[in-house]
Amino acid sequence: MFDRAALAALSAVLDTGSFEAAAAQLKVSQSAISQRIRKLEDQTGAILIRRTRPATATEAGRKLQAHAETLNLLEREVNRAMGKAPASLDRPLRIAVTADTLASWVLPALPQEDRLFYDLVIDDQDHSAELLMRGEVAAAITARGTALTACDITPLGPLRYAAFAAPAFVETYFPQGVTPEALSKAPALTFNRKDRLQLAWASGVAGRSIPSLPTHFVPSTHGITEAARVGLGWAVNPLPLVQPLFDSRDLVRLRPDITLETKLYWQVPRQNKAALEGLTKSLTTYARLQNERESSNLGK
Repeated sequence: MFDRAALAALSAVLDTGSFEAAAAQLKVSQSAISQRIRKLEDQTGAILIRRTRPATATEAGRKLQAHAETLNLLEREVNRAMGKAPASLDRPLRIAVTADTLASWVLPALPQEDRLFYDLVIDDQDHSAELLMRGEVAAAITARGTALTACDITPLGPLRYAAFAAPAFVETYFPQGVTPEALSKAPALTFNRKDRLQLAWASGVAGRSIPSLPTHFVPSTHGITEAARVGLGWAVNPLPLVQPLFDSRDLVRLRPDITLETKLYWQVPRQNKAALEGLTKSLTTYARLQNERESSNLGK
């Protein structure tokens, strides 16, 4: 059995990036932090922390940190079941969300529980599952429709996307409409090199696979919307985020007949299921209401 103080020291070092900062956070000496980490490494027979700047976890360290987070969550659930106030976590609850869900609906869906803080880790919906598989997060929103090993999966419904650009950009690059030839010249706006939304939408317009587009990389969903608004390029973003800008005519929707949908899922390790039941219920309820509103608007 691992010492809770040692596990807290491990989490503190990895969260703050140094033994010195971890000592300040836990209000103990740096020597005490080093001793606790050494005790864990002796107990596991593995190096847990790379002594770099900042300090980072080895694979064994990530697994042990995930174990520590699970223990914290279980303790909160036990306290709740016994009618006691939930214990505060040693570290914020790390959950993987996508940049697009963060920009469109996740924040108001997070329960504002007493003594619970969130550490939202952002990755593409096609890759967030990897964070969960590596034990770096306690749960994840992902586009993977099959349950990960030892995880429960809950559908969140589709996130709908629309393509758009500024009116002046449309006049310059799409005077004859959105054609494959025009798309080969019009600069797109792409979140990062994992982002395939613009390519998928353009391929749908062309009726064939388009391998590449001229593009700017803008690693922010809101930043992409603003870049399009000032005429830097065209883009694809969540419909709930950009619909108000269509209504105000700051942005023009390209090919309204083509809407992309990405089905999203909430994946939680079974060992965290009970402790995260409230979060799961809140996210799934809010996602369902969001989808109902969007479906109603699309039907008009």
